Amino acid sequence: MKTPDDSIISQQLTQQSTRRTAFEQMVRKYTSQLYWQIRHIVIDHDDTNDVLQNTFIKAWTNIDNFRGDAKLSTWLYRIAVNESLTFLQKKKLTINIDDPEASIANELESDPYFDGDETDRQLQQALQSLPEKQRLVFSMKYFQEMKYEEISEVLNTSVGALKASYHFAVEKIQKFFDEHD
Repeated sequence: MKTPDDSIISQQLTQQSTRRTAFEQMVRKYTSQLYWQIRHIVIDHDDTNDVLQNTFIKAWTNIDNFRGDAKLSTWLYRIAVNESLTFLQKKKLTINIDDPEASIANELESDPYFDGDETDRQLQQALQSLPEKQRLVFSMKYFQEMKYEEISEVLNTSVGALKASYHFAVEKIQKFFDEHD
């Protein structure tokens, strides 16, 4: 069954009689995209699934606040990014920084859903070494292939600042690879 376009889903979300069906269509349409957006932020598969579920729960509970001013995808990405950042903040509070088991390398190696080679592993480590904003911008631009204008709407940041963040992220990732070669 073909999923309707966002304008139809958005319109149906505003009507009580079609809301549940429209929400189910939205979930089917955006689950994969949001999964990978979240995965590039939180890394672990199980954590990603938890954050994805929280994203859709937050979307459902706030559906009345969706006025259609922004694109449906932008609204969902914003929720996903906020839920991911909230998750990471909570995780930081519960992980002992001196614990070697908490390192990103160990997390990736023990993740049965991560099947990347050494270059993928190093890229994920490089991403985790970036400041939060640069990591988000890089992930959205590089992995999700979003335009700066879309990222600007999601993160509520100017296009110029995003371009600078992306540029600095690329430089730091390059430096990381140079140091680990």
